[in-house]
Amino acid sequence: MSQLRRLYRYGYPHRGRFWGAAMAMLAYAAASGGLLYLFKPIIDDVLPARTGLAWVTSAIIGLSVCKGLAAYFSVYLMTDVGERLVRDLRSRLFGHILAQSAGFFARTSTGALMSRITHDVGRIQHAVAQTLGDLLRESVTLLVYAGILLYLDTGLALVCMTGAPLVVYPLARLGQRVRRTTRRGQEELEHLSHITAEAFAGHRIVKAFAGEPYERQRFDRASGRLYRTNMKVTSSVSALPPLMEWLGAFGIVGVLWYGSREIAAGDLTSGDFGLFIGAVLSMYGPIRKLSRVSAGIQQAIAAAERVFETLDTRSEAADRATARPLPPLQRSIEFREVSFSYGDGGKVLDRVSFEVRAGEVVALVGLSGAGKTTLVNLVPRFYEVTGGTIAIDGVDIRNATLESLRSQIGIVTQDTVLFDDTIGNNIAYALPTASREMVEAAARAAHAHEFVEMLPEGYDTLIGDRGQRLSGGQRQRVAIARALLRNSPILILDEATSALDAESEHLVQDALARLMLNRTAFVIAHRLSTVRRADRIVVLDRGRVRETGRHEELLAAPDSLYAKLYSLQLLGVRGETPRRTATQEVPG
Repeated sequence: MSQLRRLYRYGYPHRGRFWGAAMAMLAYAAASGGLLYLFKPIIDDVLPARTGLAWVTSAIIGLSVCKGLAAYFSVYLMTDVGERLVRDLRSRLFGHILAQSAGFFARTSTGALMSRITHDVGRIQHAVAQTLGDLLRESVTLLVYAGILLYLDTGLALVCMTGAPLVVYPLARLGQRVRRTTRRGQEELEHLSHITAEAFAGHRIVKAFAGEPYERQRFDRASGRLYRTNMKVTSSVSALPPLMEWLGAFGIVGVLWYGSREIAAGDLTSGDFGLFIGAVLSMYGPIRKLSRVSAGIQQAIAAAERVFETLDTRSEAADRATARPLPPLQRSIEFREVSFSYGDGGKVLDRVSFEVRAGEVVALVGLSGAGKTTLVNLVPRFYEVTGGTIAIDGVDIRNATLESLRSQIGIVTQDTVLFDDTIGNNIAYALPTASREMVEAAARAAHAHEFVEMLPEGYDTLIGDRGQRLSGGQRQRVAIARALLRNSPILILDEATSALDAESEHLVQDALARLMLNRTAFVIAHRLSTVRRADRIVVLDRGRVRETGRHEELLAAPDSLYAKLYSLQLLGVRGETPRRTATQEVPG
């Protein structure tokens, strides 16, 4: 009931359409009862004496038109209510998921989230539009037919209804089974969606390592489990109509036995008995539909539970009640005893402390796993620190609104994220209000305009999923143009020039130099030139700050870890094979 009450709150704004559908359902039930009641004059008057034919035929036509219109509007309005409710719920769910921290996305697969937004919400829509509509429409119709039975002969009506209580217990038990099995089926579908998304996203690796048979086996196993679970649901749902048919058969036998005695005694006319039999037979259509309603509601509740579980998830990085907008950076960014753990017990960062003055370029250097990327991800609060403080101009960033904090930060990463849209829209993603002239100016500064204007549709060229129609260097330049257009005072460059050819690297390096001009920048880079140009280098080792200083100072320091890393990279640049472990990497 708690899940249904929460769903009701989403439907409350659309109550006007719901009551319109309810009125149409009442008209449908009244018209159905009226058509059924015409059995009595047809049998008693029209067929034996041919009297009243005109008004009976007129009534049949009028009631049929009324029933048809009522059926149309009841279905249309209930579907409209269901679609509107689902639209609101899906929009709320999508926005809530987007607002979660990076840790949430690390714990939850994309396939699982897609399943919640599409399949689970779709089940709720079906329940509201169809199942709830059937429940109300057929229930009212059933009450009208039952009223006719009681009006004609109370005793005979009670004989028909003796089997009704026998349905309640199996209906409740089957409903519980449907709910449990439906939830398992949704989890299996979620797993299937995850396998599919993962295989499609990594299709190049799948092909390169001839992994098609393995991925097919994974998919077939998951699909087989989903099939078996769905068949269990079908088995439970399909058991109810035969049960209703069997009970109905006993009811008809009882009616015939009791009715024949009443007619023989002169207490019932043939028309009354014909109307009674017609009402009993007409009741089984609504009863069969209602027998499936319970299963549909249980499936919707199982889906609603999963949707509301997601909506009840609270982001680790969320605005505090006392959060205030953060003024633009003026003085410095300070890391005070910053620690961080992903929750598995091991510290990724351990009491990191240093200060970055406004306008400085700071390079972060260290072996793989030293915590460089984690450290820069704490600045825009993709993750929350588990100890210590990050302060901008003395203000703890946890006391600032996320919007005001992230509006001051531009990011360019090695794994460039572009959207399946035009080049112009991808650049303007940083500033949706930007004019075409502003977009082109940013592209020129990033050395992207040169290749864009050579494309047949220029800035209106679609670049495909994740920008796959562009080369690596072109994607990086589009990403840099996006960061330039944002014009943020704080910049994060996470290995933005790795894996590029020499020509692309030269263009990207020049674009990055323009991007970093007069900005406070955190740079994680392999390249010697970027590291050497930094105002300060912070060397991380196993989550701690090992050394800080300029390039020349660190090279001259005794037992310098940076000097060792620099020497290893220098040997690699000269074509020699340095002796190092497999876990070591060059600075950055």
